[in-house]
Amino acid sequence: MTSPVFDSAAGLLAAVGHELGHTDWMVMEQSRIDGFAEVTGDHQWIHVDPDRAAAGPFGGCIAHGYLTLALANKFLPELVRWERLRMGVNYGCDRVRFPTPVRAGARIRGHGEVVAASALPGDGVQATVRITVEIEGSDKPGCVVDTISRLYFE
Repeated sequence: MTSPVFDSAAGLLAAVGHELGHTDWMVMEQSRIDGFAEVTGDHQWIHVDPDRAAAGPFGGCIAHGYLTLALANKFLPELVRWERLRMGVNYGCDRVRFPTPVRAGARIRGHGEVVAASALPGDGVQATVRITVEIEGSDKPGCVVDTISRLYFE
């Protein structure tokens, strides 16, 4: 699917309720999980000890919930293209949920939807884009987050 292109606040305001499609699939590699553990200091065995995790409640290592959440930052620019964007900043998140764990080796992808937008002074817009991290073969997503961005166009 071709990513939608937004080049003005008006265009984004008109997109509320529209889906942005899906990203390509990616693998949640154990090396990514281990790297996140290094950066955050969260070395809990369910994330970084494959032998112990195999006998644990998830049958193997799982990604940190916050790693799965952080991938929203990877997926969003794959779901939408900005043109004539002067500046964009992350403003926050609402309603972060982790319905099911993402196992090491799982294939995941992002799905996006514009759920809200409001005008800001100076040809800006505050946009809420829901990112759903889908897990191949699972009925439940690994993460659902409403990302909030402030975008200012030329």
